[in-house]
Amino acid sequence: MSDNFIIQTKDVQKHYNGGEIKALDGVNASVRRGEVVVVIGPSGSGKSTFLRCLNLLEVPTGGQILFEGTDITDKNANINLHRQKMGMVFQHFNLFPHMTILKNMTLAPMKLLNKSQSDAEAQARTLLERVGLGDRAGAYPSQLSGGQKQRIAIVRALCMDPEVMLFDEPTSALDPEMVGEVLEVMKELAREGMTMVVVTHEMGFAREMADRVIFMADGKIVEEGTPEEIFSAPKQPRTRDFLAKVL
Repeated sequence: MSDNFIIQTKDVQKHYNGGEIKALDGVNASVRRGEVVVVIGPSGSGKSTFLRCLNLLEVPTGGQILFEGTDITDKNANINLHRQKMGMVFQHFNLFPHMTILKNMTLAPMKLLNKSQSDAEAQARTLLERVGLGDRAGAYPSQLSGGQKQRIAIVRALCMDPEVMLFDEPTSALDPEMVGEVLEVMKELAREGMTMVVVTHEMGFAREMADRVIFMADGKIVEEGTPEEIFSAPKQPRTRDFLAKVL
């Protein structure tokens, strides 16, 4: 086990209907600390299932998931402790509609990390400023655009001081003109060295920001490599076929 790997998956499987549907069919992957890994592939290829298995939002049918060397699929593992170290940003923003933005951001750090209200609020306000939403702390989610909500969802995850950020198609529910503002926040995080695993259809982001691109199809990793290798010289016919349709 290299200390450099923050996440490793070993033969991870996720089956439904008693094994009839293999959403994940033996996935072996690793993520180094500080690496940006982008997962691409057709709909139904297992990308989101893979991402959700990394923090056990989906419990694998088989295999192991190691986070900082600890097998989090072990029934004795403290999964809540590991989840605190993994920020997760969903396609739909999952903000609490009845709470202000500030309250949305400070709830978990105060409850789970025992941060004082003043510390949690100070951090939240700093992060809001950073994504250009410093004036929205007192607003409610319904008063924000989709792009603003997604930027809030990202900084809300950052309030937990995570070691890894998982993004599950964070721009796919947004109007096209709002996609850029969310990707800009993600690029900024990547430049600062945040470990990120991103499931996305945004090939431009994958090309520009990924250290490594993983192409999935039919619940398996078909090919992985640098953006240059995957986009300019894919080796597998399945990868070539997919990229021909989306590029």
